[in-house]
Amino acid sequence: MSSSPKIEDALREAIISQPDVILDDKDVMNALIAANERSMGANIVDLRGIAMDRMETRLDRLEDTHRSVIAAAYENLAGTNQIHRAILRMLDPVDFEPFLQDLGGEVAEILRVDAVRLVLETAQGDEGLALSGLGDVLTVADPGYVAGYVTQARGGAARQVTLRQIESGSEKLYGENAARIRSEACLTLDFGADRLPGLLLLGAEDPHMFGPQQGTDLLVFFTGVFERIMRRWLS
Repeated sequence: MSSSPKIEDALREAIISQPDVILDDKDVMNALIAANERSMGANIVDLRGIAMDRMETRLDRLEDTHRSVIAAAYENLAGTNQIHRAILRMLDPVDFEPFLQDLGGEVAEILRVDAVRLVLETAQGDEGLALSGLGDVLTVADPGYVAGYVTQARGGAARQVTLRQIESGSEKLYGENAARIRSEACLTLDFGADRLPGLLLLGAEDPHMFGPQQGTDLLVFFTGVFERIMRRWLS
């Protein structure tokens, strides 16, 4: 007469009628496998159990990768929507001064940055004097300033988009908030032939907001749109 306890008839019938329930339950399957290993003893190598452990490890890694891919896709979609909203807002003003006010206000809020600054190079003193009175967002600079600022005076051509961490922002550009700016996106602006370049700065108090390891595709698109909007004002 066997001393092993028999499974109840009702439970046995339930398992036989719905085996998928057992197979889909990770905890139950682990318990069954562990019981099988104990019954075989310590001197028997269970190749099937080893294979299942490896498959389970690979499945866990696959699930982690899947979650990471989905998270990255959602983040990219959110970033795209953010850029589109900022562009639509920039297209609303019909005058240049409200356009600048929106840059430092609603556009900055949409992009979730703490400061937006526009730098325009000019070789004409009268033009620079007129532009300098249009608020804190706009700064007028001498020719060559943009390339020197973006490359940090190391020479060479300035990239269209430069993301970096900084110890503090430039007082000339960020004013009294300069000490709080810890990272920035530098968007070099090309206004076309026979025009000096410009620079759009997105400054953040979060040092991890912008960094060289981040992708720039969305900001490259944003820069291209901003250049075309500015050409309309400059014409």
